[in-house]
This record gives sequence, structure tokens and C-alpha cells, in this order.
Amino acid sequence: MDFQRFILEHGTWSYLITFAWTFFEGETFVIFAGFAAAQGLLAWPPLLLAAWLGSFAGDQTYFWIGRHFGVRLLARQPLWQARVDRALAWLKRFDAGFILTFRFIYGIRNFSSFALGISKVHWRRFCILNFIAAGIWAAIFVSVGYIGGHALGRVLGELAERFSESMLIVFALALIIGHFAHRLHRRRRRKLTPAPIPPN
Repeated sequence: MDFQRFILEHGTWSYLITFAWTFFEGETFVIFAGFAAAQGLLAWPPLLLAAWLGSFAGDQTYFWIGRHFGVRLLARQPLWQARVDRALAWLKRFDAGFILTFRFIYGIRNFSSFALGISKVHWRRFCILNFIAAGIWAAIFVSVGYIGGHALGRVLGELAERFSESMLIVFALALIIGHFAHRLHRRRRRKLTPAPIPPN
């Protein structure tokens, strides 16, 4: 998917789309949105806020589903049990540290909020830690895109400058070579042209 074109086409709606995308996951979109912010296509403060609130709202929803429907859903979806058990094991081992970092743990992050809803973690404690964690997550991925966009912009600027200089040198060499080739061709024509016969 061409994220830059997508952002150009949707303009300010990109902030609402960022919220909706990060409700589910959206790291890739957030990075490209940060890249667009570095190019001036989006403003980074509302982008950061949209990613923050979207991620927070998504995991609060999964926590609520786990808290109210988790046991029944696991009974219907036994394949989820292994990932839920892994998330609960991480919670038992690291407690608050796991709640602050589960977004970065591939393989179980999609089930972590759901598993935490099944656990005995108090909803208020999860809400506070989840809000902090969502802010950290959003700041990191927006920054990666934003800093990467500026860095790439500088690299592309340097490359463009060097390319322009290289093309100038190539063009100058082509003119010089063309000039000498033309002179050489004229000399050869003079040598091949027969001398005029003098009149009697």
C-alpha cells in the first residue's frame, strides 16, 4: 500500500484514520505518517495524539471484552488458550513492566489486553498503565517515522546535490569530447578530400 499517496488523498482525515488504525495495531501506518509529518504533510502533535488515543482505546476495549466475555470466548476458541497463558505468565513474572511493554512483544501482543482482562488486574490500574504505555508506544513510532523522514530527506538532498554535480561534470565532459571529436572529424575530411587540379 502507498501510504504517502493515501495520506495525500485523505489530508486531515489521516488523523482520524490513524486513530482507527492504531485501535487494532498500526505500527507501519504510524511510521509512515511520521514520515509524512517530517515532510510537512501532517502535523506531528495531533498525529501523536491520534496514535496515542487510538492505541489506548483499542487495548481498553480488548481488556473490557476479556473481563466480561473472556472465559466464554476461550471455551469457544481453544486455540487462543496458549497465547493467553503466555501473556498471563509474563504478567505474573513482570507485573506492571509487562503491561507497559506488551505492545512490543510480537506473538502475544494481540491477546495481551484480552488476557489481562481475564486476570485479576484491577481495571483502574490497567487503565492508568495502559494510558502511559500507549503514549510511549505512539511517541516511539511517530518519532521513528519523523526522524527517519528528516534523515532520509537530508540523504536525498545530498544525493540530489551530488547527482546534479555529477551530471554537470558528465555534461561538461560530453561537450569537451564532442568538441574534440568534431575537430578530429574535420581533419580527417580534409585529408580525404582530393586537392583541386590547377588550371592549364
